[in-house]
Amino acid sequence: MRLTLLGTGAAGGIPLYGCDCADCRQARAEPPFGRAPCSALLEWGEHRLLLDAGLMDLHRRFAPGTLSGILLTHFHVDHVQGLFHLRWGPAAPIPVWCPDDPDGCADLLKHPGCLAFRPEMVHGRGFQLDGLQITPLDLVHSRPTLGYLFEYDGRRLAYLTDTIGLPPHSLTLLQALPPLDVLVLDCSFGPGVEGRNHNGLDQVIALCAQLKPARTVLTHIGHDFHRWLRVCSLPPGVEAGRDNMVIIPGEPDY
Repeated sequence: MRLTLLGTGAAGGIPLYGCDCADCRQARAEPPFGRAPCSALLEWGEHRLLLDAGLMDLHRRFAPGTLSGILLTHFHVDHVQGLFHLRWGPAAPIPVWCPDDPDGCADLLKHPGCLAFRPEMVHGRGFQLDGLQITPLDLVHSRPTLGYLFEYDGRRLAYLTDTIGLPPHSLTLLQALPPLDVLVLDCSFGPGVEGRNHNGLDQVIALCAQLKPARTVLTHIGHDFHRWLRVCSLPPGVEAGRDNMVIIPGEPDY
């Protein structure tokens, strides 16, 4: 099981539009230092599953037939905007598993094109996809949002973005299992800041104490927290994700 973080930024991304700080200037001059919309690619065996679809060049990155499907956490624009162009192609239907949110985003559900939306994801109702066990987990956000626990070949990885803390039933489900090999977790703000819909570092540290993952990787990183990370250190066992970072549960970062 291999996870590539395609994007690790909050909605505004890095560089932030109109910002002339040193970090945004660097990201404009050297794109690898930037942060694209939060998304990832999970690979196992011969299969590839896209986690969220906020990147605007999906139609160029993934040729028809190369994705086993798309798994959405929720329907905020920065997590689905890449689908608006992709859907009009004449490709074979692409399954898109998602929460049951009838409002969706704009007209995606009404005019899906080649996207076969499957609003079947419900907390705790796991399913198998070509040997990969996927369990949806309720998150705390401003619209129906799910994180996902992935289990494959004895390894466990949880991808939990766009949340502030965890609801008790999601926390209980994770605590009932052996500790996670990898926890990929929303962290949009630095210490001392508590958002309404996204974790700050204080909430992340509290969750890590409760879940005790072997490794925690932060994603959905906001502009000010990105700048904080350039000059401050994270606690042991916690690291900031970066665009195109590859994560293999049970193996160190490379």
